[in-house]
Amino acid sequence: MARKTKLNKPEIPQYVLNDFRHLHREEADTSSFGYNNLEREKKIAGMEIYSSEGLRSAVGPLKSDFYRISITLRGSVDVQLGLEQFKHRPGTLSFTFPGQVFSKSNISADTFGYYILFNADFLQEIIPVDKIPEEFPFFDYAGVPFIQLQEAEITAVADFCGKINEELQHHRPGCEKAIRMYLYLLLLEVKRSYVAQQLHLTATDTRSTYLVPRFKKLVSQHFLSKKRVADYAALLGVTPNHLNRMVKEVTGHTASDAIAEMLVQEAKAVLRYTDTSVAEISYQLNFSDPAGFNRFFREQTGQTPLAFRKNA
Repeated sequence: MARKTKLNKPEIPQYVLNDFRHLHREEADTSSFGYNNLEREKKIAGMEIYSSEGLRSAVGPLKSDFYRISITLRGSVDVQLGLEQFKHRPGTLSFTFPGQVFSKSNISADTFGYYILFNADFLQEIIPVDKIPEEFPFFDYAGVPFIQLQEAEITAVADFCGKINEELQHHRPGCEKAIRMYLYLLLLEVKRSYVAQQLHLTATDTRSTYLVPRFKKLVSQHFLSKKRVADYAALLGVTPNHLNRMVKEVTGHTASDAIAEMLVQEAKAVLRYTDTSVAEISYQLNFSDPAGFNRFFREQTGQTPLAFRKNA
């Protein structure tokens, strides 16, 4: 096989919506909410909704090319979006957008909620694809992808999930348009709380609410092309020493550790969910050679890439 040149460098694999179910649902799951076990003729393209019944005990790390909304009504779930870690509890929502590395773990036995997956063009009749991050900032790197709602707000969100499910199950005339509108109204309900809670980040915020969270978001966005602390310090307008000191004070780890963690997450996602060779993965992740990638992965995880793949 001919060696690929940099001009032909492939993209990191991302899952598409119609080839994703086997990664998040138990194989023998018989629940019937939303898309789960829905008759083929009732399915619509570009959007899926599920309850947490039948959800696998752990999902990811992986990346997908669609948007995701996770809604917890009962119990607790650990969610990691890039470098940011969150604990879901009743009334919690989190959001991911195409290209993010995402994982769920430690799902408590009493957990119940919903999650919605949709392609970028699903809402294009209501909002242009390129305007989604602007309209709903929790779907943007600069936004906050995690929100805690009040009881009345989470009840309204759950009601919209119920309405979407009802449209899917009955499949009445106009159901696709109704589902798009209910999804938009759900997002609008969340945005109102997001704005009221002033969750957006600004350059005038304090160290703990701006610099370190912004650094984490930048790493999640640029880690494949920017691997030096100095690169992120320049983007944030601070010195590398200052950035390292702030990150260490807030997280207990260095800025370099954070960059390495993001690379490891990406590597684990590709190793676990694809049959891409270790040599090709090292190339995708911008390592100079496979030996360097092997050495890095072993230093970070205590095992070789092939050993991780075998045990994943």
